[in-house]
Amino acid sequence: MKKLLLSSLTGAVLAMGSSAFAADLYAPAPVYKAPPPPPPAVSWTGCYVDGGVGYGMYNQDTFAETSPPTVPPLVPVGAPVTNGGRGWLGRLGGGCDYQFGAGGLGNFVIGAFADYDFMSLSGTFGDPAGPVTGGENERGAWYAGGRLGYLVTPSLLTYVDGGYTQTRFSSINLLTALAPPVPTGLGLASSTYDGWFIGGGTEYALNMSWIPIHGLFWRTEYRFAEYQSADVPIFIAVPPGGPFGIAEHVSPYVQTVTSGLVWRFNFGGPIATRY
Repeated sequence: MKKLLLSSLTGAVLAMGSSAFAADLYAPAPVYKAPPPPPPAVSWTGCYVDGGVGYGMYNQDTFAETSPPTVPPLVPVGAPVTNGGRGWLGRLGGGCDYQFGAGGLGNFVIGAFADYDFMSLSGTFGDPAGPVTGGENERGAWYAGGRLGYLVTPSLLTYVDGGYTQTRFSSINLLTALAPPVPTGLGLASSTYDGWFIGGGTEYALNMSWIPIHGLFWRTEYRFAEYQSADVPIFIAVPPGGPFGIAEHVSPYVQTVTSGLVWRFNFGGPIATRY
């Protein structure tokens, strides 16, 4: 009886061990999911196109003066006055940047660019020496220059820029400054001004993995431009026309703030990996 009981217990133990071994042998292997791919590395070396919108303001310091054919040379005949205008603008441009390689300069980016502002900055021109007034509009400006940037992080660039600029102001039909305004038959021709600009801003790499387009950056910039003074003759608008013998000495300066997108098509420059 004891032998029979011992045999039964031994068989049960062996059966349980065989079942456990079989369960371990045929257990499905755990499934591991691959981690999501990291966002693409940021390279600031390459060329780009950009576009954006913004707001601008201009001021003009001006005073009346004699002009040929009456009394050469020019002689001031009125007190200085400041006119101005403001409005919206759109900007299109492009350029190329270079990010320095590893080492102490690895955080710096240099570049060259050019862009154009399509603008409608409207204001009122007035001169108490007349007294005359009239509507005026800054229609557009182009810029060409360089910039120097510093990478706060691999994705955030702060920069300063500067260079050469040229802008265009519309013609002006002068009215009497008294109420009600009456056409005077006089006007100022449209004028082009050359000058310089300086600015600064930030640019952020939109290299999130969920954005399907690689190479997008978000740029925001402030810019100040000062233009050389010009002597703009007042002309007689009524035929046969001709010079009136008075000019306006005009000194414009313009401020703009813009924000927009940059699409950068990199060509294998150094990658920002120092952080």
